[in-house]
Amino acid sequence: MAVAALPTLKYHHSLSPSFVIFGNNAQSMPISRNRKAQLSGKSRKIVGCSSNPSRPCLQDGILRRDLMFLGLSSSLSLAFPVLGAGAEEELKMDLFVDETNAYSYLYPKALPSDKFVFKWVESRKPERYSSAAPLSPDARLRIVSERVDFIDNLIISVSIGPPNPLFLKSNDKSTWSAKDVAESVLADKSALRVTTSQRMDESSILDAHSSTVDSEPYWSYEYLVRKSPTEMAPSSNLYRHFVAATAEREGYLYSLNASTLSMQWEKMGPFLEKTVASFRLLPPTENYVPPYKDPWRFW
Repeated sequence: MAVAALPTLKYHHSLSPSFVIFGNNAQSMPISRNRKAQLSGKSRKIVGCSSNPSRPCLQDGILRRDLMFLGLSSSLSLAFPVLGAGAEEELKMDLFVDETNAYSYLYPKALPSDKFVFKWVESRKPERYSSAAPLSPDARLRIVSERVDFIDNLIISVSIGPPNPLFLKSNDKSTWSAKDVAESVLADKSALRVTTSQRMDESSILDAHSSTVDSEPYWSYEYLVRKSPTEMAPSSNLYRHFVAATAEREGYLYSLNASTLSMQWEKMGPFLEKTVASFRLLPPTENYVPPYKDPWRFW
């Protein structure tokens, strides 16, 4: 199959992905550095294309379709180029797949050239929506998985919740704007029931845009959240810098949020942007549990 058959993606500047996982096969193309990722002793293809058409496609890893048959809970180590100050280094990323909620994403693992390794801890293992930790008193939005790097102040979490009717008034998701989707998610993240103006004092949206992957809309946004001073950053004007992506399935919003302290954004932000750009809903398997199933069940 020709490369031209791949889906066309549109992304905005800062969140433009360096790659994307496709569900259809693509013909192999020669590249200068061909590396094969191994999963369960078998080599598979992943096709990653830069949003810059002048750069060649990268091909390492596995196809999303193949993941469904190879044990979705396993991790896959991939390497992607990261442009540094006048030099190119490779960022190693691992693939995380939640079979219970049917989504996947890539997260940064190491920068070999700097001998830097991320220290991730899985603070919340994947669980069904009914038993997940609520983010607000009404328990609409809940964290279904989370990993944290305490040393580097990094958090990656996935939350699920219904659309907020104050911002998403129509059931037709093709009419939703990225800003309204962001407002919907952020409103339900507030620990207290606050007005829109009060929440804007706590958080502010810097950018919001949408893209289409496999005929499904994904809404990406970037925002700041004011946080209390810490020993590491004592300033009262302290923020966490977030990037996020949201997709809709069966009447629920699935959102991946990645963040670090504002003072570390220049260093860590590009890695988190790659994570957000890789977020995908996957075809459900027999282990998938819809958010609406057995809402009374807490285990």
